[in-house]
Amino acid sequence: MTDATNNVIEHVIKPRTRDIGGFTVARVLPYAKRRSVGPFIFFDRMGPAEFAPGEGIDVRPHPHIGLATVTYLFDGEIMHRDDLGYEQSIRPGDVNWMTAGRGIVHSERTRDEIRDAHTTMFGIQSWIALPKDQEESEPGFFHHPAATLPEISREGVEMRLIAGTAYGETSPVVTVSPMFYLDVRMATGASLAVTEEHEERAVYVVEGNISINGDAHDAGEMLVLAPDANVTVDADSQARVMLLGGAPIDGERHLWWNFVSSSKERIEQAKADWKEGRFGKIAGDDEFIPLPEK
Repeated sequence: MTDATNNVIEHVIKPRTRDIGGFTVARVLPYAKRRSVGPFIFFDRMGPAEFAPGEGIDVRPHPHIGLATVTYLFDGEIMHRDDLGYEQSIRPGDVNWMTAGRGIVHSERTRDEIRDAHTTMFGIQSWIALPKDQEESEPGFFHHPAATLPEISREGVEMRLIAGTAYGETSPVVTVSPMFYLDVRMATGASLAVTEEHEERAVYVVEGNISINGDAHDAGEMLVLAPDANVTVDADSQARVMLLGGAPIDGERHLWWNFVSSSKERIEQAKADWKEGRFGKIAGDDEFIPLPEK
């Protein structure tokens, strides 16, 4: 985790490893010196991982408030279930957008039908801060297959617009504030000018090596760009990057475990509600992740 000297990059954020219950992720946001980029307040790289037959992902039911989760996979499959009754398998290129609002409970697991085989998983889990006037909105879940998302091409560059607006296109994923989120695949030697229409922007290197203003950056790094800077990403090898950001969030957000809110008191209430069993239940899944003691 370092501050950058490049005049178009404000921060170079290196990931920290976290265990989320038998599965290791690389956490990029939040970062001590940069809590958010646009509405993105949480950003985890999941995998790449391989599971032997009989193994898989088992993130037991757990609660959220005050945010929207965005799940996007490069490889593998995850089954989402929630207390609203939705069951939806997500595959590479699809988008699962879950709005927690006043409260939702969900699980993320490997389907029993594929658990007996060798499986893989690689993707990004990000959280979007809801505007203050929507923090207590009704929860909801929305699935968008890959084929419904805009594809954008430049010389040596192929992009999928996950959410928001960029490069003259708009994703069908309904967002809650101005933002953009792109999956970008670059051939060796290709260049891409980062869209300038959003105030806060970042580049996350998924795979390969890139350069910005002559400075080389490796997979796993998030590069937070300076406002109004003209930035070009050059692919030093075949590379995959995520471009993300948007308008700044409307005030400070507090994060504790899976809860996000502009009010510390609201988080304390959510903690008590989970501990006392006042959130909803997922039909057919009686397991749950206990409230952390710390």
